[in-house]
Amino acid sequence: MQRLTLGSSSGRRLSVVKLTASSSSGWWVPLLSIGGALLFTSLFILLNGMNPLVVYKQMLAGAFGSSYGIGETLVKAIPLLLCGLGVSFAYRIGIWNIGAEGQFTVGAIAATSVVIYWPALPPGIYIPLMIMVGAAAGALWGVLAAIPRAWLGVNELITSLMLNYIGLLLLDYFVYGPWKDPNGLGFPGTIAFEPFQQLLSFGSSRLHMGLVFGLVAVLAYYLIMNHMKWGYELRVLGASPEAARSAGISINKQILLVMLVSGGLAGLAGMSEVAGVSHRLIYGISPGYGYTAIIVAWLAKLNPWGLVLSSILCGAVIVGGYSVQMIGLPASMSLILQGSILFFLIGGEQLRHYRISFSRAGGAG
Repeated sequence: MQRLTLGSSSGRRLSVVKLTASSSSGWWVPLLSIGGALLFTSLFILLNGMNPLVVYKQMLAGAFGSSYGIGETLVKAIPLLLCGLGVSFAYRIGIWNIGAEGQFTVGAIAATSVVIYWPALPPGIYIPLMIMVGAAAGALWGVLAAIPRAWLGVNELITSLMLNYIGLLLLDYFVYGPWKDPNGLGFPGTIAFEPFQQLLSFGSSRLHMGLVFGLVAVLAYYLIMNHMKWGYELRVLGASPEAARSAGISINKQILLVMLVSGGLAGLAGMSEVAGVSHRLIYGISPGYGYTAIIVAWLAKLNPWGLVLSSILCGAVIVGGYSVQMIGLPASMSLILQGSILFFLIGGEQLRHYRISFSRAGGAG
């Protein structure tokens, strides 16, 4: 514990104490972060000459004011939930996987390759094979960042971020190059998937079976972390690498495993998006799901059920951002709100480790 004490001419004393281990769970940090982000974003809305309350009401109505809006919010929540789970899994042992965007992208590319290169498979084979190939590609992308970290000590922030750009450039290569639909009027995308190559949708909405994938993954995450030996090992490693090493837990092995799972979940998200929403591989298939997943994980504080809520919230921000275009604001306003939430989350997590108190000079601090 570190203490900084400042005196004043009025005889009062300000003490700032940094706690080495906070006893508080910090449950209030996400709530205050959202509130702070709303206030901060309001400044930009005011600069555009609009009433923030009107804008936020429009965003809320666009995301939850109709069955269509709710459906679209859940559609956006699916990749956020799967990628957020992946980010949370890695961060459980202190690994910063910010490569979910690239893992998502290569998962979508790999799933599409099944359609492109095997056009004559039995119809019932496509979806299971696309799931396996998409998840495997994302897992491979995750392991590519894990290997340098585990054996060479290379910071995974750098490698996972650089792999994002490689994945995005691969996407550009395929949709502008060999996989480009010759009948697509110049549009950078592949041929459309056949109905048996698409995920089933619920009713007439765009909501698809990817929602089931996400909920099953949440349940698996909960069971692993709370009821399995592997989850216990991950918690020990996250709390104290030295204690984990003393207990015989292989740190390098765990880094590889969590990045394998983390990347696989993001790859599954990419497969779900290409087979459940766009029904073809297109340029810009992700509006930044992998990066927004970091906000999802931090908002939920890695809690499995909190991930469901935070993914829906972030999905609503995206959909609400589209709806504000109807009243003259750019959709990028939602990006400002997302970035503000992350900014306040990081600040709040740091500040919760400090305790500030006032006392009379000469009294107890």
